[in-house]
Amino acid sequence: MGRIGDTKTRLTAWFWRSDLILLVGVGIVATGCLAFLLAADAVSGPGQTDAQILRALRSSDEAHTPIGPRWVADAARDITAIGGQTVLVLLIASVLGYLLIVRRWHAAVFVLAATGGGTLLSVALKGLYSRPRPDVVPHLAHVTSSSFPSGHSMMSAVVYLTLGALLARFVPGCWTKVYFVGVAVLLALLVGTSRVYLGVHYPTDVVAGWSAGVAWAMLCWLLARYLQKRGVVERPAV
Repeated sequence: MGRIGDTKTRLTAWFWRSDLILLVGVGIVATGCLAFLLAADAVSGPGQTDAQILRALRSSDEAHTPIGPRWVADAARDITAIGGQTVLVLLIASVLGYLLIVRRWHAAVFVLAATGGGTLLSVALKGLYSRPRPDVVPHLAHVTSSSFPSGHSMMSAVVYLTLGALLARFVPGCWTKVYFVGVAVLLALLVGTSRVYLGVHYPTDVVAGWSAGVAWAMLCWLLARYLQKRGVVERPAV
């Protein structure tokens, strides 16, 4: 049993340090960038699919009424809030507090730089495209900025995936790491879906936000891995 346990530990350590992970990461970044460019290209097109999806999520008799039970709309508003600035700032501050308590100074600086950089990228992309908000159906949530890419979708991907991937490297056990990343992915998907359901974003806005957010989070993950190998950021747990 001891030999089997040692072999499992070595295999787990090899998996998380293997250069194959680096290649997968680069592939994800490239795919994310490509998906974003394709979604951006769709912005200049007729957008018929975007409009059809938004209309399909509303009652045929009343455009103000989304499909499904009444509690679904309330749940969508609650979910969309976890991708908003207030919740994300509180989450980042909480994680930074934890990292400072356990004396992971460089990791704390990295989290702040990664999430701050993602925020600047989101603002820059919105300013670059300046796509108007959907006018196909009434909005079920208050919005002020431009539509493309979805800031909630992008920042939920940036923050949750960056934190999930980084924290996963500080805990032992393969399944624990998978749990962190899996929860991060689920939260990002739910936030983006809620934006379409509430009628404040076109589906292409959300896809572009996810793509750009995943690409940025993956770049940050690869950088964290490189810095950990160089000893700049604290080493991960096996």
